[in-house]
Amino acid sequence: MKNVDTSKVWQGKHKPEKLEMKGFSAPLSSESAKKENIENRNKSRKPVKPTKKPNNRDTTQPRNHDTTVSRYHASIIELVRKAVKELGKEAATHRFTINEKKALADITYSYKNRSLRTSENEVTRIAVNFIINDYKENGENSILDRTLKALNQ
Repeated sequence: MKNVDTSKVWQGKHKPEKLEMKGFSAPLSSESAKKENIENRNKSRKPVKPTKKPNNRDTTQPRNHDTTVSRYHASIIELVRKAVKELGKEAATHRFTINEKKALADITYSYKNRSLRTSENEVTRIAVNFIINDYKENGENSILDRTLKALNQ
């Protein structure tokens, strides 16, 4: 905003006839005067500096972003498959929470809808065999070991 010369502002009952303001001029009527006014405004503007592109080094995509490595080796899946294929003859009773039992039922239902026959017993045996094999391969880094340590803290 342009500064107003405050020495000329009225102080009292009577308004001055003319209020002078620095940097302002009366409206121009002719086309050439309008063009001249626009040119003067453009000259007084500061040039716009190009914005600097942000440097995002920490968000660089890795070169191998499309490569996916399976979390489970085919050998583990084959071991679990063989163990579950073998008919389980030993009876065992396990206590599950309501949520765990519902989750098992949901899993078996979703596989049945995809025309894959399974049961809660089979899903449980897959989980047990997976944990056993993970523990044999990874020891203290296994899911079982880390979970048991967390439970006993």
